[in-house]
Amino acid sequence: DNGRIMRNLTLGANFLQSHILHFYHLALPDYINTTGLLDMSPWMPHYVCTDMLTGTRAQQYVNHYVQAFEMRRKAHQMGAVFAGRMPTTASFTVGGCTDTVTKDKITSFRTLLTELRSFISSVLIPDTDQLATLFPAYYSIGKGSGNLLAFGVFDLNSTGSSKLLKRGRYTDNLDGAIDTNQIKEYVRYSWYTPQSGDLTPVNGSTTPDAGKAGAYSWLKAPRYQGKPHEVGPLARMWVNRDYRRGVSVMDRLMARALEAKKIADAMDGWLNLLVIGGATLKSASVPASGSGVGLTEAPRGALGHWMQISSSKVSRYQIVTPTAWNASPRDDFGQPGPIEQALSGVTVEDNAQPIEVMRVVHSFDPCLACAVHMVTTGEKASRFAVSLPS
Repeated sequence: DNGRIMRNLTLGANFLQSHILHFYHLALPDYINTTGLLDMSPWMPHYVCTDMLTGTRAQQYVNHYVQAFEMRRKAHQMGAVFAGRMPTTASFTVGGCTDTVTKDKITSFRTLLTELRSFISSVLIPDTDQLATLFPAYYSIGKGSGNLLAFGVFDLNSTGSSKLLKRGRYTDNLDGAIDTNQIKEYVRYSWYTPQSGDLTPVNGSTTPDAGKAGAYSWLKAPRYQGKPHEVGPLARMWVNRDYRRGVSVMDRLMARALEAKKIADAMDGWLNLLVIGGATLKSASVPASGSGVGLTEAPRGALGHWMQISSSKVSRYQIVTPTAWNASPRDDFGQPGPIEQALSGVTVEDNAQPIEVMRVVHSFDPCLACAVHMVTTGEKASRFAVSLPS
């Protein structure tokens, strides 16, 4: 089990650094006025809105913002103990991990983890809870589709039948199991040919059509049973029944902070299961032909890989990323994606500083690298209202 546990520990380190990064460096700046605190690039220019925190509360958050850089570095350093390097791992391969387990490595990992667990419990969670208390309206803003989906992550046994965060979904107010045959990608509003849509990922095709009329995104629109589903920390914690307060901007922030603690605490126990000097890798060969699917979770949410092999080479490979689920455009039925739905009806007080829009979008933690983006020089977008199609 060494290989499985080492993978869990490294992936856990990535989750922790991502959750710390998201709250302090991506989401929190939307709520504080940093004038007089961070008057330098890249924090200037910035929005200054009437509801933003100032004074001692702002100073406290800025102090923790700076501290979070150091904690994130330590999370990367911790992950590199068994991964070789972070954020891009070097030691994982089919069948396990190429690194070895030693007493010194366990000690190094635990020392860093202990410090991170303390930060999560004494700083991250209290800061998130305080923000939720100061901005209670955001428990009622940004619901989105209300449907949630998780592929599950952190295998607790060799077969993967038991996971720290289980696989499942919450559709139309009902819990359910995952059947990958019920996942389809639609492209009516995506810059891909019609033949690339209405397909399951295992049969997926990705042929671009940059001039397609009516399209507005390089993301496809993945749907489960024809319905948009949100993925991410809130979906995982909801499916696992660890957090079920609601679905909103603030619920996403709270679920992410609590998930960080759940994962960090589990990691401490996993270290005790490592066998010093034990095997970490089981050899595996590439088949002449075959197909497979890999379902897991990245920090941002459900991640699926579908692959086919012919003549010992990859003949088809399709990926559905977390941001494809969350930031997807409308599908063939006219249904907006989760972020689009979450933005519908949001009141913007100042059109020149649409901070409310930023808070909703940032709560999902979208990955800009998960889609191609094109910008027309010399033009400035000034419209950002989102409405449901008639």
